[in-house]
Amino acid sequence: MGHIKNMYDIRLKPRLLRSLVKDYLPEEFRHPIPSPHELSYLVETLKTFRLLSEAFPEECSSDVVENWTAAVDEWIERLLILVTCEMPDKCWVGVSLLGLTCQECSSSRFLSSYSFWLDDLITLLDPSSEAQTLKVVCCISISDLFTRLGGYSNAKKDGTSYAVKLVQPVLKLLNEDTSEAVLEAAATLLCTILTFFPSSVDCDYEIAETSVVSQIMSWRSNLNVLRRCAQCLSLLPKSRGDEESWLLMIQKILASINYNLNDAFLGLEEGKDIPTPLGEQEMSREAFYLARRRSKQLLHIIPTLMLSCCMMLVNPYPAQVSVPINSLLALVERVLKVDGSLSQSPLPSTAAMQQEFICSELPALHLASLDLLEAIIRGVRSQLLPHAAEIIGLLKEYFKRCVLPGLRVKIYMIVRIFLLTQGIGVALHIGEEVISNAFIDLDVIGCGSGVESSSAHSKITTEALPQLSCKKRKRVDVTRNLEEHPEGVGLEVQVPENNSTSPTPLKIAALEALETLLTVNLEGRSY
Repeated sequence: MGHIKNMYDIRLKPRLLRSLVKDYLPEEFRHPIPSPHELSYLVETLKTFRLLSEAFPEECSSDVVENWTAAVDEWIERLLILVTCEMPDKCWVGVSLLGLTCQECSSSRFLSSYSFWLDDLITLLDPSSEAQTLKVVCCISISDLFTRLGGYSNAKKDGTSYAVKLVQPVLKLLNEDTSEAVLEAAATLLCTILTFFPSSVDCDYEIAETSVVSQIMSWRSNLNVLRRCAQCLSLLPKSRGDEESWLLMIQKILASINYNLNDAFLGLEEGKDIPTPLGEQEMSREAFYLARRRSKQLLHIIPTLMLSCCMMLVNPYPAQVSVPINSLLALVERVLKVDGSLSQSPLPSTAAMQQEFICSELPALHLASLDLLEAIIRGVRSQLLPHAAEIIGLLKEYFKRCVLPGLRVKIYMIVRIFLLTQGIGVALHIGEEVISNAFIDLDVIGCGSGVESSSAHSKITTEALPQLSCKKRKRVDVTRNLEEHPEGVGLEVQVPENNSTSPTPLKIAALEALETLLTVNLEGRSY
């Protein structure tokens, strides 16, 4: 065979590939399947040396071309033997590596072979099969194939026809399978189909919506499955591609969120009359635990539905749509207003008993609401201008009440995005609030200096702050100001209790918000 020059010699590639086939790929009746370590080495070697790419340099001789092409032929032939093997473990190896081959092989080989590979994979995707791991890897490999196929415009028609055949088996997996790994893989495959071949789901639109929503509403689904289902729900209107479908979907999601919030926030919202249930005085502890279980379920469903809204707002859509901004902002405001304190209305005992649990879950729910607010700002952009004042008021109010560092980091991030998308107009109205809060979170005033604290967060008077205005700015020396008031006199600081210093991520977020504020302010003055 002759010696190679070095590890970059193209003649090394077919030799390595044949060695991998010989050493690691089992034949149908001989040789055990490779161990996880061996499979990992096999995959890493294939990717490092691009052994399946068949990327021939111009000066490559015909002998080398034929040798490498023959080696790839042998690789695929061995894989197809494994894929059709009746032994589940060897079939699993073949299907896994066929998915990798779909990603790594040359375009010409992929386009000439994908239909045959897909036929073999579809045959194995049997929802009634008890081989759970095989169903998982089959969904993943088909997803890899469709992802590659979606990049070729001349294959859209064939891809759609194949995707149509797969929709019902995938939905059957979502409806009938109990394995979380299978559910996640099936939801991932459905997302891939909706992303690259959305029209293939049109005929099964209602069934798909019902299947995905049932998984979201199911208490048994884990977070990974819920995230994938949220993505599926957000992509589903693409199968029709019109404004009405998109608007109807987001309206349904908002209605469901608000309906579930009515139960989750029972007794925690002001201005809502709460009737006392019949037999309340005889409420058993079992009824309380049932109510608590229901609350747990709701507090997983609601963030998942909010995530669907976020994806719908930020991802591209074939048609121009009118976003229901008022309804979205009303939802954000409703959630952020709830801090866990009980209302003054007469309460069912279950509402008071589960208050502690609701309070423990509120930070995650607030974070989901802030994610939704961020998605509104990112996705709506020019349509947001008439609602800017409402968002500014919402941010100011939440800045005053929010104590948890993680949530304050998120607020600063939203402020930055808001400033960058809306410009100097927003900076003039929210700048003072950002500066005063940043001073607190950066510990500029000197926490623990003996200054009295009368609320959760500080409020700095305007005498110590540079004013944002379109007029010529006065230079304010903050350092000198602090030297003149070493004990904080005249600054009216109310320091967070039991918190001598802010976490580093919060300080970074505050600094980034200040930087953005100053940048927008300076850019606005330059016009």
